[in-house]
Formats: sequence, structure tokens, C-alpha cells
Amino acid sequence: MRVVVAEDEALIRLDLVEMLEAAGYRVVGQAGDGQQAVDLVGDLHPDLVFLDVAMPIRDGLSAAEEISARRIAPIVMVTAFSQQDVVMRAARAGAMGYLVKPFTPADIVPAIEVAMARWGELVDLTEQVADLKDRAKARQTVDTAKEHLQRVLGMTEPEAFAHLRRLAMDGRVTLAEAAAAYLATE
Repeated sequence: MRVVVAEDEALIRLDLVEMLEAAGYRVVGQAGDGQQAVDLVGDLHPDLVFLDVAMPIRDGLSAAEEISARRIAPIVMVTAFSQQDVVMRAARAGAMGYLVKPFTPADIVPAIEVAMARWGELVDLTEQVADLKDRAKARQTVDTAKEHLQRVLGMTEPEAFAHLRRLAMDGRVTLAEAAAAYLATE
């Protein structure tokens, strides 16, 4: 798994990189500020991102918002702050995991596993939503074509559907493609 680590304190960043590599992860990029982290993530497209909350130039929360919006990789926030409001802001920014300093190697793997599981769920849901949108659009195209056939040619709904189904079978296309082709010619 390819990881980008963003932490402004060099010693903590090096410790985290060492722990990740010892756990079998490959750190492909390191950043000392939030903007550099966003740029690295955009260039490298890692599998996972560790972001410190408080960094110069751009804080980790705003960096997390941009990375999350671009759906590049799951984010684990790394911070000394365990206050509820910071945790909630991290969650709203798109963080999939949260690691409180000081942490040990035993803390890292569970944080990664939770983040990756949540990311997998998000990816699955995103794909399901896209599929449902495609299906709804196809359904709307078929319904529009049926309505047109009913209104213009006086067909009943079953006759209009049968007509579109025949067009689809004759053209060896989907029902939605046949409906779209019919509408394009009308």
C-alpha cells in the first residue's frame, strides 16, 4: 500500500514513516505542510494519506476537505488534539481515521484498517449511486419514448413498450438505447 505522510514536525514525521514501513507500507511521499500534502496526493495518487491537523501554510483539515472531495484516497488524521470538536471537524472534512499523538506502532494498523474499510464502503456507495443514476436516466428515456409513441401514434402503453422492445431486439441494443435512437429521429 502506497502512503503519503504530511506532518510539520520532522521528528514525528520520520517516526511515523518508520512505523509505517516497519508495518509493511510503502511511503511514497512526505510533506511538511498542508498545501504540499494536497499537491503530493494529487501527483502521486496514493492508497492512503496521513495528515496532521495543525500544519503551516494550510492546515490538515482544509487539506483533508480537498483530498476527500477529489476522492483520491482515505485519510487518517494525526493530531495531539482529542477534543470532540476537532474529531467532528475531521470527520466532516472527510477523515476516515483518527490517530492521537503520541501513538505506537500498535495504534497505526487498526487506524489504517478502519480507514480502508470505510473508504471501501464509500467507493461501493459511490458506484451504487452512479449506477442508480444511470438506471434512472435510462428509465426516463424509455418512459419519454413510450409517452411519445402513445401521444403521436395513439399506442397504448403496452403497445409502445412492445414497439420499443422490438426496436431494441432488431438493433441488438438496450431498451434505453433503442428509446434514445427513436427519440433522436422524432
